[in-house]
Amino acid sequence: MSLFTTSSTIIITCHKRIAPYLQKEVEELGFTIEEAFITGVKLKGTINDCIKLNLNLRCASQVLYSLEQFTANHPDDIYNHLKHIAWENIVPNPGYFSVTSNVNHPSINNSMFANLRVKDAIVDRLRDKRGTRPSTGAELTGTVVHLFWKNEEAEIFIDTSGDSLARHGYRKIPGLAPMLEGLAAATIYATKWNSTSPFINPMCGSGTLAIEAALIATNRRPGLFRTNYAFMHVQGYDETVYLKEDALLEEQIVDVPGLKIIATDYSPKAIENAKKNAIAAGVHKLIDFAVCDFADTPVPADAKGVMMMNPEYGERLGDIKELEATYSRIGDFMKQKCGGYFGYIFTGNMELAKKIGLKANRRIEFYNSTIDCRLLEYELYSGSRREEK
Repeated sequence: MSLFTTSSTIIITCHKRIAPYLQKEVEELGFTIEEAFITGVKLKGTINDCIKLNLNLRCASQVLYSLEQFTANHPDDIYNHLKHIAWENIVPNPGYFSVTSNVNHPSINNSMFANLRVKDAIVDRLRDKRGTRPSTGAELTGTVVHLFWKNEEAEIFIDTSGDSLARHGYRKIPGLAPMLEGLAAATIYATKWNSTSPFINPMCGSGTLAIEAALIATNRRPGLFRTNYAFMHVQGYDETVYLKEDALLEEQIVDVPGLKIIATDYSPKAIENAKKNAIAAGVHKLIDFAVCDFADTPVPADAKGVMMMNPEYGERLGDIKELEATYSRIGDFMKQKCGGYFGYIFTGNMELAKKIGLKANRRIEFYNSTIDCRLLEYELYSGSRREEK
């Protein structure tokens, strides 16, 4: 029996508040969601299905394929149960594997101990069956086993991703306080951008929002930028399945005639780095980069596009008093230069957001790492609102 063709539960994880956008992505790939929760979605499929999911999803973190569910009240229960799983049919020989976990049990005050019991069970089983001890470590470059253990419920998974899918792999120079690529994609999905109208990104920093917009518009998927996944290190892996899915990534890229994406920053170094990241992503010809104050960003008139900014919000960068003036200028910029557009400000400081001086018609909740953030939407009318109506 091959796990690659045997259907089981698949859990796709993501960061908090991103699940609705992940769910839409998964459904657009043709899968049926059984359950959605705050940090992911649940469905049925094979590891071959996991290959497709890994290569295509922008908002996901890990794609987990369930091996078994069981009851555990003590770390020894974990060891004893996992010792009887046929790891010799899962971990290649010679093999390298690593263990991750999500543990909430009164007997565990350090999740590394739970990881150790999982590792011990697999090592002991393989040593008994093969006579040799497999290599283990923290790097997620080989087979990855994931333990979920909450109260008495335990489940053991093959993590088919390895390193987090939320890092899309093209960003070589992250810059200061960067937005994770998966979060950037989710925030763009949350806007009213139609992927053909102008996308204006002042204060672009390392270029993540503009680059993700270009990738979304042209249907370039994260799998284009990555060559190693944990599913490649599970026994039964058929490279031809991966190569077929990988070839589809190139075939599904689309041209968008007249696409206008503009990214600016006052820092020449930031623009230089953003250009390098855009080159790595293969979209540098689709983005007009410029060094200027955000208020001087060129905005095509009467285009009904999206203007999106991720300004500093005082948690990690910037002085609050200076930022108050900046946010006030952002409001002026939107009123004076962005008529007809939807404006979006991503911030973790709602007190600063009040300085914009405009009423947001939507406040969309996100987290940036552990910071409680909002994507504020402003409908910016050209002329007076009465004339627009």
